[in-house]
Amino acid sequence: MNKKKTSAADKAFTIFNTIFMVAFVVITLYPVLNTLAISLNDGIDTVRGGIYLFPRKFTLKNYQTVLQTQNLKIGAYITVARTIIGTLLALVLNAILAFIVSRKKFLFKSQLSLFWVITMYVNGGMIPTFLVYKGLGLTNSFWVYVIPGMISAFNMLVLRTYMQGLPDSLEESAQLDGAGYTVIFTKIISPLCKPVYATIALFVAVYQWNSWFDAMLYNRMSSQYTTLQYELMKLLSSVMQQSGSADAAKNTAAAVTPASVRAAATIATMLPIVCLYPFLQRYFVTGLTIGGVKE
Repeated sequence: MNKKKTSAADKAFTIFNTIFMVAFVVITLYPVLNTLAISLNDGIDTVRGGIYLFPRKFTLKNYQTVLQTQNLKIGAYITVARTIIGTLLALVLNAILAFIVSRKKFLFKSQLSLFWVITMYVNGGMIPTFLVYKGLGLTNSFWVYVIPGMISAFNMLVLRTYMQGLPDSLEESAQLDGAGYTVIFTKIISPLCKPVYATIALFVAVYQWNSWFDAMLYNRMSSQYTTLQYELMKLLSSVMQQSGSADAAKNTAAAVTPASVRAAATIATMLPIVCLYPFLQRYFVTGLTIGGVKE
């Protein structure tokens, strides 16, 4: 069999493409590896600089400082709970609302869609929102993390767009067999929406996991409802106040610096999301291409 000849242009393109992809991977991974190296390096030694991919003086004191933070276990429990409950409720409610709005027979769907789009750009402000939450009894409670985020205009519109792209013949054939809207949604539409469901679930889960400002704003005086990110933020603030210089850091019991604690906290908080992403990657890529191809 004759081998297909490779032209000089094809060889040059392959070499250039390989170099580019390797450089892109290095540029992408370097910040993560550098942060990991700093988190495993002695805090005093980190002040000298020169830490790149490997720690110069290996230590676990930075992680010990992070794990010994007061209320860390409670914050981790609340963060995990709000991530799981908030993601499930947001996914179910946004999917149901998107299914209703995506039906052709639903009246005023264009007007309602316009109203929801406006809410993405205009809000009442921080103080009116706080007063509303306080009036509803959501402050100093766990549900302030879940209820306000159950419905999102952006997530709903993404789900609606995906559902509108499904063939109408699927719903029509199911109706001919006597299926109602509940059966159509659960048995036909939802199984076909796994890619966009995974995308929205990842969006909501990352937001819930990383959120800390709502804990400071609504549950600052309730330590039983603190979150992991809020506790780590308070830890970083205290370390920065106590360790203004390397000499001051030497006098601390943990011998840590803001840079080392920040790196350890970053690795500790990003690890669960990094472990979750590979399982949702193929659905995530498909969900992001919604509307990219038109028939």
